[in-house]
Amino acid sequence: QVQLVESGGGLVQAGGSLRLSCAASGRTFSNYAMGWLRQTPGKEREFVAGISWSGGTTAYVDSVKGRFTISRDNAKNTVYLQMNSLKHEDTAVYYCAAGSTRYNYRDMDYWGKGTLVTVSS
Repeated sequence: QVQLVESGGGLVQAGGSLRLSCAASGRTFSNYAMGWLRQTPGKEREFVAGISWSGGTTAYVDSVKGRFTISRDNAKNTVYLQMNSLKHEDTAVYYCAAGSTRYNYRDMDYWGKGTLVTVSS
């Protein structure tokens, strides 16, 4: 089992920045690719960003490219999502998740409980 706890969400004005953190415990963190997904009421959960176990490979949904950056610190068992130039449409509950393998950040095995990001327009 991997336990994931997100933090860093909150209320920010459009154009502002937030950094989300996700602390992992349990199994060896570096065995997993990691991802951030988000969900708004009435919509399906959406992939936002993913990172391989070493940080060597990353991926983003088109709507956040150039604004969001995913990174990880395996020594601290933590993955981050730096969000800049936030838009109202980024408002969502953001979930941290651990992928099924070191490179697969699309099929998630473990999930955090989420942290709410609200961007005021």
